[in-house]
Amino acid sequence: MWKVVSTLKQNLVWSIPAFMIAGLIVGALVNPAPLKALIIPLTFLMVYPMMINLQVQKVLSGGDFKVQLATQLINFAIVPFFAYGLGYIFFSDRPLVWLGLLLASLLPTSGMTISWTGFAKGNISAAIKMTVIGLILGSIATPFYATWLLGASVEIPLAAVFKQIVIIVFLPMILGIVTRMVLIQQVGQDKYNKNLKQKFPAFSTLGVLGIVFVAMALKAKDIVSNPMLLLSFLAPLAILYLGNFLLSTLVGKFMFNRDDAIALVYGTVMRNLSIALAIAMTAFGGEQGSEIAIIIAMAYIIQVQAAAWYVKFTDKIFGPSLEDASGPQLSGS
Repeated sequence: MWKVVSTLKQNLVWSIPAFMIAGLIVGALVNPAPLKALIIPLTFLMVYPMMINLQVQKVLSGGDFKVQLATQLINFAIVPFFAYGLGYIFFSDRPLVWLGLLLASLLPTSGMTISWTGFAKGNISAAIKMTVIGLILGSIATPFYATWLLGASVEIPLAAVFKQIVIIVFLPMILGIVTRMVLIQQVGQDKYNKNLKQKFPAFSTLGVLGIVFVAMALKAKDIVSNPMLLLSFLAPLAILYLGNFLLSTLVGKFMFNRDDAIALVYGTVMRNLSIALAIAMTAFGGEQGSEIAIIIAMAYIIQVQAAAWYVKFTDKIFGPSLEDASGPQLSGS
């Protein structure tokens, strides 16, 4: 079982489309309404495990204020408005899809921000801090941005969104911190890092795949009747990620050293699509939430693939790492 889960996590670029297709088939053949009951438990399975490894105490460490400030300026002063503009161009007649694109841009960083920064031999300490700060700021800011930018087109249940953010972000964050402390107390720091730490993200992957499956099943009949719907999401998503990569690469290359620049790139381009999915599916209900969630699910495919390819070109963009080149290299996605 563990090997299967680990394989799914390591191959998100294939496992997510597979679960999307499976959801389409199930939703087209049977009544998917009972699947709505799985949304809350799958959301918890998706969010709670990734919070266990979140190192909130890193926020208090200093020494990298400039790169942290630049990262969050890109995350909250540029990227959401870029996504809003793309949504206006591509989805002005489909406000829920537009909202999905906006949600995908409003929640920066994920656990993979740290992983990809490590693969590219960047500043992991800065990436950890970016992840915590981005998650907290994004969770607080998202309801306000959504209401401000799209409140005239979509009814944003502000109180419901805040309530769900507390339930799916801050409550699991507290439980995750407590869980981590208890586990370290029980087994020790070394054993926790060696045997337990790497297992939690895989369980989050099961939650992600489950939510993707449910979202696709609930919208299956609409998608089957209009199969071009999914393909129409690819162009704006590709433009969003390409623009984000270009901007963060230029800022990183001309303003920061190699290690900080790599952390900045992955701290701005990687979005917390799991939290975006969770908000869509819990705060907006099954039908509306599924329509919002589909474009977020599609974003996973582009994000994982783009991040993996960027690692391959990192040395050409920023120069080689000072570390020993004999370390393990990323050979694929």
